[in-house]
Amino acid sequence: MKSLSIEERAVAVAHYIIDTGDTVRGAARRFGISKSSIHKDVSQRLIKINYPLALEVRKVLNKNKAERHIRGGMATKLKYIHSREERNKAL
Repeated sequence: MKSLSIEERAVAVAHYIIDTGDTVRGAARRFGISKSSIHKDVSQRLIKINYPLALEVRKVLNKNKAERHIRGGMATKLKYIHSREERNKAL
């Protein structure tokens, strides 16, 4: 990923997010850069580079933002199920 220019990276990240529906954190893991850089690429830089693509990415990011409370709730649920299973194994 280091060989791409910032503009090329922004476009590549945008296409990845649109194609997979992944979150900013997921894209950051995939591209090996910080989530702050991903966010800046798709929310600020991309508008200047390719406005229609920026609008498409914004749709996916808005969907992810609307669903994040559900993902957080599921993560908490799984955490407590796992800890309950660990306690039951110890008994």
